Parts: sequence; structure tokens; C-alpha cells
Amino acid sequence: MRRSRGRKVVIGILWGLVALLVLGVVGILVWSQVGVMAAEPEPLAAVRENPDIVVEDAPEGIVLSPADGAGDVGLVFIPGAKVDPWAYAAILQGIVAEDDVTVVITRPWLNLAFFDPRGLDAFTSAAPEVDAWAVGGHSLGGVRACQLAPDAEALVLFASYCSSDISASDVPVLSLAGSKDGLSTPEKIADARHLLPADADLVEIAGASHASFGDYGPQPGDGNPTIQDEQMHAEATDLLGRFADSLAP
Repeated sequence: MRRSRGRKVVIGILWGLVALLVLGVVGILVWSQVGVMAAEPEPLAAVRENPDIVVEDAPEGIVLSPADGAGDVGLVFIPGAKVDPWAYAAILQGIVAEDDVTVVITRPWLNLAFFDPRGLDAFTSAAPEVDAWAVGGHSLGGVRACQLAPDAEALVLFASYCSSDISASDVPVLSLAGSKDGLSTPEKIADARHLLPADADLVEIAGASHASFGDYGPQPGDGNPTIQDEQMHAEATDLLGRFADSLAP
């Protein structure tokens, strides 16, 4: 009788653990799909209408290619947590149209970069003709990009910082921050500076907030930007373009 009761207790505990696991998985699935910040329609429409860019919704991600053919440099870009990948098309279109950089914006699993275990080649396969690939990302996407940086020729951070130490690597780094960022604050980025190579280029854009690095509207907890979207896009294009030029074979 005691053994029978013991087995029933063990079975009950196991079923309880299974139920908790199922509830946890379902909870994560639901949470990852609720509150996703959508791309603003007007900036996205401008990208689609840009005659200098070819937009492809490919299996590897959203591919933005120069209309006159791919150049030597590409950028795999990882979105921030629960941000629509299309929200980054407008701020990245400048380097495609003006600097012939091919951009692949990924679609992270469950809208969260940490749940996406795919390597860099899962995205660079969208444009095999490109010779040199940088990896970058916004916010949590940038943290994931740091993990993929050893497989890339360069690293680009938008309002982000590394949690892994790449200071001993020779990977060129461009880190763009915002003076009005209420999430990846300038202080947080400064505190993580030691995890980057000594020659990393850190640029703080005056008046930019966390959401200034995409086109998806205000974000809870963020600061209030004082820079206009057009100026933000222009500054990002200039900085990214010069960085991309330095990577060309």
C-alpha cells in the first residue's frame, strides 16, 4: 500500500511538472506575439517606392539590395525584442541606395533574438555574391549580434552593447547610441565599453532615443527624442556608409 501511494505521489508530481512546463511554453509563445511594435507605414512605403532599392521578402529575411547589383559588403541586421523587422528598412535604406550595401534584416524566432540559434550563414546565403559581411542589431538584437561577431568581418550596434567579451578580437566595431535613450542609456553603454575592442568606434547621436533607431513609434520606458526622423536617417546613413567603405575588400 505504501509503495502504491508513493508511486501515485511521484506520478502526481511528474504530471504537475509537465503541466507547469506546458504552461510556461504556452506563456512564452503568447507573450512573444503580444505587443509586437509594428513598422510605421509611411517610412516603409518610401522604401518600397525607392527606385534604387530592390526589396525581397526572402526565406532568410527581408533583403534590401542595390538596384544596380550587389556591392562587396553586406550587413545582416537583427531587430530588437518584439519589434517588426520591417521597422528597420527605412533607416537602413540609405546605405543600400548610396553605398551599394546589401542588407538582410532577420526575423528572429518568437520575435526575440535570444531564441534564435541560427548562425550567420543562415542569412548571408540570401546574397552569396557579397564578399564581406558585417553583423549588427538594435537593442537585444545587438546583444545577439555580438555573439555572431566572430563569424563576421565587422559588428554594428544600434542602441546596444555586448554581454559577451569580444575585446580580444580584431573585429571592427561601430556602435551608435542616442543621448536621449531611456533603455540602452549612454551610461549602460559606457559600462559595457570594456567588452569591445580598444579601437571600437562609439558615436553618440545627439537627440536620439532608443526608438529613433527604427520606425515603429514610441516605446515604453524610452526617452523623448529631439532629433527628426529625416536627420536621424541621414546621420545613420553617413556613419554606416563610411564604416562600410572601410570594409570593402
